[in-house]
Amino acid sequence: MVTAFALCLPLAGIGGATASAESPAAVAQLGDVVPVPVEVTPDPAGDFTLTPGTAIHTQPGSEEAAQVGEYLAGFLPKSRIDAGGHGRNPKISLLLESADERVGEQGYQLDVAKSGVTIRANTADGLFSGVQTLRQYLPTDVAARQGEQVATIPGGSVVDHPRYGYRSAMLDVARHFHPVDEVKRYIDNIAQYKINTLHLHLADDQGWRLEIKKWPRLTEYGGSTEVGGGEGGFYTQEQFSDLVAYAASRHITIVPEIDMPGHTNAALASYAELNCDGVAPPLYTGIEVGFSSLCVDKDITYQFVDDVLGELAAITPGEYLHIGGDEAHATTEEDYRTFMGKVLPLVEKHGKKVTGWHEIAQADLPASAVPQYWGTEGEDADLAEKVAAGTKVLVSPANKTYLDMKYDENTPVGLSWAGLIEVQTAYDWDPATAVAGVGEESITGVEAPMWTETIETREHIDLMSFPRLPAIAEIGWSQQADRNWDTFRTRLAMQGPRLEAQGIGFYRSPQVEWPG
Repeated sequence: MVTAFALCLPLAGIGGATASAESPAAVAQLGDVVPVPVEVTPDPAGDFTLTPGTAIHTQPGSEEAAQVGEYLAGFLPKSRIDAGGHGRNPKISLLLESADERVGEQGYQLDVAKSGVTIRANTADGLFSGVQTLRQYLPTDVAARQGEQVATIPGGSVVDHPRYGYRSAMLDVARHFHPVDEVKRYIDNIAQYKINTLHLHLADDQGWRLEIKKWPRLTEYGGSTEVGGGEGGFYTQEQFSDLVAYAASRHITIVPEIDMPGHTNAALASYAELNCDGVAPPLYTGIEVGFSSLCVDKDITYQFVDDVLGELAAITPGEYLHIGGDEAHATTEEDYRTFMGKVLPLVEKHGKKVTGWHEIAQADLPASAVPQYWGTEGEDADLAEKVAAGTKVLVSPANKTYLDMKYDENTPVGLSWAGLIEVQTAYDWDPATAVAGVGEESITGVEAPMWTETIETREHIDLMSFPRLPAIAEIGWSQQADRNWDTFRTRLAMQGPRLEAQGIGFYRSPQVEWPG
């Protein structure tokens, strides 16, 4: 039997903000969405009128499709329930069959006609991506309208699929701790732009943020502060599992990072035996890097790492564990290779694949390892050597993708060591030419990291992520030939009322002609 849902009031904006009755529709034409689709065929004669009688129907027998339908129902006005799925009312159908062969595992086919809207995909991930596109056709004030005609969705068809299967954002919760509700809000915010991975930076010099049951002082002591001397905080393993499940409900996979052998002062302060001299350093609340290191020569170091990775793997359903590996200036090159030679097999021992910052390319990597390029020079000899042997790379050059960089010299928070990053700078680059020796076939995806030395509140996260996060999301999803700054800035402007309705305090870049 086809599943049907009531379309429920009220419409909750992302993060819980209620849509404003004054906000206009954000999209005028079928292709005016972010990220831009692969193929759009408008049909003005096929415009669909969404009314309180519109129902949602999902693929018979598919629990995953039903979950996507429940998610969509939260963004549409109240409607009659067609429990049997046989009613004559107009409907929105979410089907896992007969999709265009080009959509692959993550894409979708969207057809809008007078008789209804149909999203087809091969997987629930694809259906969810199609729903994100459909959401942008809905006016931001849809919850406030009570009349018979609440929205008109542009007629035609969309065939869409991603350029890269891995499209990620990163949130650093180590420098400043961000509680569960804030992370969930960020998950909601990024999901609407087809981001499918959230990289959580869980440990650094300033704080350890995940409970490790075999090493309890990591959070009891190491998690007790943050940059500037605040009270810090941490996630229990149950809270982390809740975050993982919440992200999965938004078709996002969490990749947790425990940085090592550097960026480890919080751990070293918590356990003296992890230091070569057996003396624990004080907790650290500054923002300098490169001064800390686990003791490479001690057996206890690898027991510690094994325990941490084991507990982390047990509560991480995704394929990857991120082991950091960057800015290990206090570790000699020989010791670094020795350390990685012992740690990389531990990740595999616990059934996971390795990802880490591009410095891990100095070590002998397993074929499945994914280094993450974060540099600003566009080259790294060790990385190029590994790529020539078949290694895939996640691309996040700091001078293009780092969301904690200031927009301009007047941005109230953020840093500028990688440069000032206005929206056009974040958008107008090609991953396939960003790093010497790393071509299109060697790229697994794109990530937008948010470091939090200065990012203390949800308002800071909003300001620095938007609108640059949608720009980088389009780089990850849309084909390079379809991307154009002039058309993007127009489509991005249409997102302004939607972001406002969602309560996202975004940066009104002067490069974009925002409505109103």
